[in-house]
Amino acid sequence: MGHAEAAVELGPWNALRTEAIAVRHAVFVAEQLVPEDLEVDDFDPVSVHALARDVDGAAIGTGRLLPDGHIGRLAVLARARGRGVGSALLRALMDESRRRGNREAMLNAQVQAVPFYERYGYAAEGEPYDDAGIAHIAMRCRL
Repeated sequence: MGHAEAAVELGPWNALRTEAIAVRHAVFVAEQLVPEDLEVDDFDPVSVHALARDVDGAAIGTGRLLPDGHIGRLAVLARARGRGVGSALLRALMDESRRRGNREAMLNAQVQAVPFYERYGYAAEGEPYDDAGIAHIAMRCRL
């Protein structure tokens, strides 16, 4: 999927909340069985959110940039995977992080997603750990 097919919008939680929660719920809660009470947290209102839309304007992916420069909650609906949506979201969040003057980006990747992040210059740090029953590892990238 090229940029023309997946438009990425950045905005505050209060503007993108409803659609971001719907995508995150479908991916993290329904598909990956993350407990619902862990999905929305106190970082959401203070983060910049990214929302990817398909050609019809439907939300198909989301992610967020925390005030400390961490990128997180990157999620793409199953029907939209493998078409560049995650890449478009990650690039938009990394660009926003650069715009804010950050010299590096950090994230906590699900272990199965490590190769995806490595393509964008991220390197794993430390040992894998469990988060909500899913193996994760910290990753960092120079911007």
